[in-house]
Amino acid sequence: MKIMVIHGPNLNMLGEREPDVYGTVTLEDIDNMLKKNAAEKDIHLIIKQSNFEGEIINWIQQFSSSVEGIIINPAAFTHYSVAIRDALSNLSIPVVEVHLSNICAREDFRHRSVTAPVVQGQISGFGFQSYLLGLEAVIHLLEGKED
Repeated sequence: MKIMVIHGPNLNMLGEREPDVYGTVTLEDIDNMLKKNAAEKDIHLIIKQSNFEGEIINWIQQFSSSVEGIIINPAAFTHYSVAIRDALSNLSIPVVEVHLSNICAREDFRHRSVTAPVVQGQISGFGFQSYLLGLEAVIHLLEGKED
């Protein structure tokens, strides 16, 4: 099984950027935790990070036919990228949106996600655990579990 993880803009600065909001865990730490967790379940991860909207759209289009699911943290693009939303809406595979912080407990402009309505679910506010929960959610959706 292959699952893609897409990290959006500024996530490459985790550990340095606003540690009071995002913690001190780095993106490399998150990727390593995800890889370890996935390996235990015999899942191959394709992990990408970009600060560029078009690149994220290209990955969604390029990899959607070769992966079984996607975990995406659109970061700031969450709140305004209709283009990423449209790319996600075209998929027939499970997609779970994740966020490190609770976007609904932050500034008003962060309360709305334009991407959430076109994904199977959103997990936010659990720090790096949001990604691990996102992986579990995608697996759950792929296995067709009802409970």
